[in-house]
Amino acid sequence: MIRKTLRYLSLLLLLVAAGAAIWYSTRPQPIAVLVRAADRGIVEESVANTRAGTVKACRRAKLSPGIGGQIAALGVREGDVVQTGQLLLELWNKDLAAELELARSETEVAEAKALSECLNAEVAEREAGRVRKLSKKGVASEDQTDKAITEAKARQAACQAAIATSRVGAAKARVAQAQLERTRLVAPFDGVVAEINGELNEYVTPSPIGIPTPPAVDLVDNTCFYVTAPIDEVDAPKIAPGLTARISLDAFSEGHFPGVVRRIADYVVDFEKQARTVDVEVEFSNPQDIRRLLAGYSADVEIIIDSSENSVRIPSEAVLEGTRVFLFLPQEGLIETREITVGMSNWDYTQVLSGLQEGDLVVTSVDRSGVEDGARAALEDESE
Repeated sequence: MIRKTLRYLSLLLLLVAAGAAIWYSTRPQPIAVLVRAADRGIVEESVANTRAGTVKACRRAKLSPGIGGQIAALGVREGDVVQTGQLLLELWNKDLAAELELARSETEVAEAKALSECLNAEVAEREAGRVRKLSKKGVASEDQTDKAITEAKARQAACQAAIATSRVGAAKARVAQAQLERTRLVAPFDGVVAEINGELNEYVTPSPIGIPTPPAVDLVDNTCFYVTAPIDEVDAPKIAPGLTARISLDAFSEGHFPGVVRRIADYVVDFEKQARTVDVEVEFSNPQDIRRLLAGYSADVEIIIDSSENSVRIPSEAVLEGTRVFLFLPQEGLIETREITVGMSNWDYTQVLSGLQEGDLVVTSVDRSGVEDGARAALEDESE
């Protein structure tokens, strides 16, 4: 009887051991997860552009002559640095130059004639004065006196007419000068010639109304740049001039450029099938950063709305639905859902007001299959 009982116990132990072995071999394997410890530091509330922004020059002029004509002189090349007032391009204008010379000569003649008439008027005025004195003494007749006075007035009128004629001539000369200046393209400010559309002896034509044409010279001021970027209309009320910003450029991978909000557009831009946005302008804080920039670079801006120092924070990618995280319990090897209260946040960090303590491990690989409350987990070796 005892032997029979022992055989049953042995068989039962074998079955238990086999079941344990089967359970151990078929049990779910721990999920490899990435975690970050909650720590203390600065947390910022920020907003960013919805589409790529653009680096723009503070001054950029796409210049063309005021009239059409044949290029007679092209004094610059693309990439040249020019000064204010420097001649960039000149059209053939010998006819206008001749008209200006003729107008100036006519003006000189008119001015000389005016001088002659006015001198005659002075002589006539002095003669009339002498006749008046003789008339008082009874030496000159009344008829002689009237004739002298009338002659003086006529000469004075001729003087005024000649002066007016000389002024008309001067005005014509200024008109001819203005017409001549329309054939000359000069730099309105210091800058760099970015583009030239035209060669010597080619014709340039002014842009018709409503039909834009390429400019003859594209001039860029490379001493001042700023970024314009579209911000979602929902975030626009939070932004004010003077707020700190960070500028990221695709052309430079070494980090951010400090900036300051300088202007917010006065209207909302509405593109079909796109979110409504407000353009915001951000200027660079460090003048030395501008030296490496080119107009037209794509840029992103992050505008700092508020910040908090020494706050408990976790990576924003670990926050689910804004109210919970997956907490990793290293001693148990389990994942636990934890409800939290959050404060300000940005793309990098979220402030935790309650629900976590410094040092708690939160799962950042929340999109992996099997990551859920109560799941077995193990730390993934990030060096692999």
